[in-house]
Formats: sequence, C-alpha cells, structure tokens
Amino acid sequence: MNASTRTEIEHTAADWLARRDGSAWSQADHAALADWLDADTAHRIAFLRLQAAWDESGRLQALGAGWKQPGPPPRGHWAQPAQAQGAASIALAPDLRDLKLAPRPPVGRSLAATAFAVLSIAACALFAGWGWRTYTHVDTASYQAALGQVQAAPLADGSRAVLSSDSRIDVQLSRHRRLVELRRGEAIFEVAKDATRPFVVDTGNRQVIAVGTRFSVRRDGNDLRVVVTEGTVRLETTRTGQGPQPMALLPAGSIALARGGDVLVRSLPIADAEGMLDWRDGTLAFRDTTLAEAVVEFNRFNARKLVVADPAAGALRVGGSFRWDNAEGFARLLERGFPLRAEYDASRIVLHSR
Repeated sequence: MNASTRTEIEHTAADWLARRDGSAWSQADHAALADWLDADTAHRIAFLRLQAAWDESGRLQALGAGWKQPGPPPRGHWAQPAQAQGAASIALAPDLRDLKLAPRPPVGRSLAATAFAVLSIAACALFAGWGWRTYTHVDTASYQAALGQVQAAPLADGSRAVLSSDSRIDVQLSRHRRLVELRRGEAIFEVAKDATRPFVVDTGNRQVIAVGTRFSVRRDGNDLRVVVTEGTVRLETTRTGQGPQPMALLPAGSIALARGGDVLVRSLPIADAEGMLDWRDGTLAFRDTTLAEAVVEFNRFNARKLVVADPAAGALRVGGSFRWDNAEGFARLLERGFPLRAEYDASRIVLHSR
C-alpha cells in the first residue's frame, strides 16, 4: 500500500469517527460504516487505531511534567525501564505543565482533523520526553453469541471473528501477542497479518496458532475441530508442566479433529472446507452424513431439539443444504424421503425408523 492510499484511508477513517460521534448518526450510517470496515482489513486497522487514540486523549494532561512518579499514571500502563531512570532521564523530560486539552469542537468535518491532531499530540507526549518505555497495555474484550444466533466481532488489531450459536470468546491483545480463549462453541477467525504478534486461539488443553490466515476452531468439551480455509496454522497441545508441544501444521484445506491424545488430519478441496463453515450464512451442508451427525449439528442452533429414537434411524445417510433455523422443515423432508416417522411437540422432534 502506497503512502497516498494509506493517507486517504486514514482521512476517511477520521471522517467516519467524527460522524459517528455526532447527534445525527443513524442506522443507515451505522450500516454504511460496517460495510466500509468489512471492505478491507486496512480500513478496520485505521479506524480502530484512530478510535483508540481519541479515547486516550482525555488522559493527556496526566502525562505532563507535573506527574512526579517514575512513570505516567497506572491507567496508561507504561513501564519505565531501569536504565532510563535517574537524574539524566528526569532532566530530559519535557515541561508539559502548560499543555491543556481543548474541549471537543462541534461535530463536523473539523472533528476529523482534531482526531488527527490528538493522535500526533499523544505520540509526542508519550514518546518524546519519557525516554524508551515499554507499552504494556492489554486490550481485553469478551464476545458471545446466544443460542440460534451468529455474531460478528471486529477485533482491535484489525482481525475479525464470527461466532457460531451459543459460543463465547475472551480476547487479550498486547504489544507482543494476540490471545483468544474459546470458552465454548465455534468461531471463524480472519486474522490480520502481524508477524511480530502470532494469533493464538486457546481451548484449554490445545492451542491453534496463526500469523495471517482464515480458519475456524470448534470446541466440544475437550474435543477440538480446526478447519483452515486460507494460509497455514499450527496445532499444539499443552501438557501439564511441559508447555506447548508441536503437533501438526495445517495448510489451507486441512481439517483437524483432536480427541483425547489423538489428532486426525485430512485434506479437502478448499471449496469443501469452506462448505463446513456455511453455518455463518444460515445453512448446514451435509454430504453422505449420518442422520445422527446431522441431528447434532441442528441441535447446536435450536432450543427445540431433534432426537433420534433408534440406531436404524441414526444410521441413515443424508445430503444437501438446509436452513439451520428450520429443524421442523428438515424433519418433514426426512419423512417424505426416508423410512422415517416423526413425533412433534413444543420442545423436541423425535425421529423413528419405520
């Protein structure tokens, strides 16, 4: 990306930020911003960086020379290295006691210019007079999707997650690493490239590690499924007291199933791997899948459960694409095409072989 394009993106991001803070912000504006952010990872990175700088601007006064401690206030999370301490370092600190923050101007395009000014002032105040310091701030966030919902989650590093039904992730982003804890369920990750900060998805006893790629991780108790649709990820296991142990490199098209101490890896065409993630668009795709397995997939998205009444019914094989929010429609199709009968009530649908 050349400097002109980068500058144009930054100005557009600042304009969006200014408009969003205005009283005239509408649902249509919100949708337009979401489309712009989704169009390019560079858009998300520029917007999130500028937003973070704007949010931090209210604390600039505390960074003035009137602060008598070895480092800035705790909320800034800046640590003073030992070699930078002492009289020489203090003597080099700029006198920022006269620095005052002007109130936010009336909303308009001038606010976008103010946002850039804040970004520049913050950079000078934080780096010019305080010597070499280590930024130790950790951005934390949690995202979850309720049963029967799919939730998109833009992350502060420019990455993007899409959470499946009844799923939750906890995110920690620092200068040195990006850690996502998958508490339950499944999520697709579109990872912004950053070779200095590997992107780690932790599921308790295993980790999936990437730099810039697209993949999904699904957690069923201690069992794990990884689907890679772009780039390469590394699957590791964590053994008590021994740290991460390398297990497998998974290129695009790989499906890894980890259960107990075993890991099964197989390769599929990219299109087939993508098809395993069709749930994000509201469908479930089956290809020569047992009915018992298909029922498990439907039940992940619905409070009204499908129940297989006997082994003969569960062994039937099905194929096709079905809306995951229409379990009853799926059952009625089964009744017409297979030797099955279904019993319907408010809480479940029981499938019997005939």
